[in-house]
Amino acid sequence: MTALTENLNWGTELWDQYDNLSLHTLKGIDFLEKYGQFVRDRATIECEYASKLRRLVKSYQPKKKDEEDYQFTSCQAFKMLMNEVNDLAGQHELVAEDLQANVIKELTALVKDLKEERKKQLQEGLRLSQSLQAQIEALQRAKKAYDKAYKESEKAIESFQKADADFNLSRAEVEKQRSNMSHKTQACDLAKNEYAQQLQRTNELQRQHFRSGLPEVFRQLQELDEKRIKNIKNFIRASVDIERNVFPIINKCLDGILKAADIINEKEDTLLVIEKYKSGFQPPEDFPFEDLSKAGSDSGSASNISSIPTSGKVKEGSYTVKGTITNKAMKKRGGLFHIFGSRGEDLSELPPNQRRKKLMLKVEELKNKVAQETAARDGLMKMKGVYEANPALGDPRTIESQLNECSHRLDKLQQDLARYQTYLDDAIKGIQSGANHSSLTNSPRLVNGTRRRNSGGSAAEEESLSRSASDSSVNHNNHNNHNHSKPSAPGTPQMNNHGPESGLGTSHTSLPGADSDPDQYDGHGVESEYYEADMLPSIGTCKALYPFEATSEGSIPMAQDEELHLIELDQGDGWTRVRRMLGDMEGFVPTSYIEYSLFNT
Repeated sequence: MTALTENLNWGTELWDQYDNLSLHTLKGIDFLEKYGQFVRDRATIECEYASKLRRLVKSYQPKKKDEEDYQFTSCQAFKMLMNEVNDLAGQHELVAEDLQANVIKELTALVKDLKEERKKQLQEGLRLSQSLQAQIEALQRAKKAYDKAYKESEKAIESFQKADADFNLSRAEVEKQRSNMSHKTQACDLAKNEYAQQLQRTNELQRQHFRSGLPEVFRQLQELDEKRIKNIKNFIRASVDIERNVFPIINKCLDGILKAADIINEKEDTLLVIEKYKSGFQPPEDFPFEDLSKAGSDSGSASNISSIPTSGKVKEGSYTVKGTITNKAMKKRGGLFHIFGSRGEDLSELPPNQRRKKLMLKVEELKNKVAQETAARDGLMKMKGVYEANPALGDPRTIESQLNECSHRLDKLQQDLARYQTYLDDAIKGIQSGANHSSLTNSPRLVNGTRRRNSGGSAAEEESLSRSASDSSVNHNNHNNHNHSKPSAPGTPQMNNHGPESGLGTSHTSLPGADSDPDQYDGHGVESEYYEADMLPSIGTCKALYPFEATSEGSIPMAQDEELHLIELDQGDGWTRVRRMLGDMEGFVPTSYIEYSLFNT
């Protein structure tokens, strides 16, 4: 901008544009208000965006049932990402708050000041214009009076001249015309003087109006408009600074998201899948060859083989492609056992490896609680000692009840810890034992028997599964005289807390395809109706190591050192099916209470 243009101003260049300047300043203030509304709406959008981000994060927070999945690195990264997005929402809220406090508030105050200043200057300009207009009107009146007096004076002079030239008029008439002429001439002079004075005052006021008064008003309006424009620039800069101030935090949030992405480890996640679902069972051994030409061969062997899925597609809830029991089948059998006794405190219904893992977590949890209670007890004991040493500080008896409660809780926690530690040791021994005797504990077992379901009067479906003694002895010929893990002390053996199935000829997991008909079970997973099949053959003998009292339906009592027929081996639930030597009483006994030997072929 040149020096010439810098010297230009509204007062000198726009001296005759009062109305246009009034309209322009009004539009300028309206524009400032419009910009203020824009900033206000933008702050609202920032606030709404932050609110929606927080709502989004809240809706995707892991549910309690999904917390176990968040051990995977991808899920952990997603959780970290949500935390960073939540922090991003906070920065957008901060932008909205700063816009409201530093821009919108000042802008609103500025609009109010500009309106008041514009009104004041326009009123001053209007006052000056009205004063000038009043003076111009006074000048016009003086000019009219002078014009009238001049015409009357001219007429009086003309009348006097005619009378003076007319010899027919009397002297008195001529004097009268002379006197009238003098009066009119004098009145004309007065009017002339008044007009001259009004003209002088009008010109002076007009010069003052257009050279100083109105230019000053326009100069004030110009400053007002420049102030408005300058503040718009400042407000825009302030808005940018507000956003730039949160950029470092936003960049940290984005860096945090990248860091979350970097912790994702596909190998680690796939290994966690192994840790999560590994059962601890061993794959089954090969099927034995049955030579039917030999005498004494069991024709039921073929049915054993045909009953095991060989196509690679198995029914859900029975066996895997390898022939091992699936987790769903284990849960189904465990569901049947849950109606007896406790609800599986030792978690023996779980696969060995999963049982070990959950017991380790429980033991660790109990250790932490024991440490906390121990610290609390020590603190109470110290406080009691202080009170005893200085009774003024407090009564030691007030600590007694708290100390007793704490000691009671600590004793209970230590008992629970010892119990779960025993369960854990038993689980570890079970895994080690299972690794050495995989063919005994993990091979699919088929039991001779028939299961029917009540179809409400329709024909009952039957499924016959046979297991011969020769097949069992071939599969387990390396496990004669096998002794199961004994409990830590006689009379207190460690066993599964679940009882055997009620009146069940065979366990659920020993029947492949048992899940194929869901109508076979009621809402608690217990079969609607059972029918006993032909008596199953004995596959060996067993001897009771400890006495056992039958406390649940489906189990049978036994005396110490009593010998029984072995009907079905333990299927991982802690129970073995036996029959008395005398009579046909048959049922389940704890596997850890017996030692057994299988028949040789």
